[in-house]
Amino acid sequence: MRNSVLEITEQEYLIKLDKSEFDLSFIHSLLKRIQSEQTFFKRIFDDEEDMIARRSYNDDLDVDHLSEK
Repeated sequence: MRNSVLEITEQEYLIKLDKSEFDLSFIHSLLKRIQSEQTFFKRIFDDEEDMIARRSYNDDLDVDHLSEK
């Protein structure tokens, strides 16, 4: 990457890449992947904040089984 620029402001990230080095379809697929991973990780964090889901998971761990005694 000879001529790439990353500008960071309070509101946005701006990445400038040389057209001769990056194919548009590659950039498009890269952006899709970033967005899908962002959605994936957002869901994980939302689940951690969900008291009902977290409580239900913990209840399953606290159950005693007769075979363990």
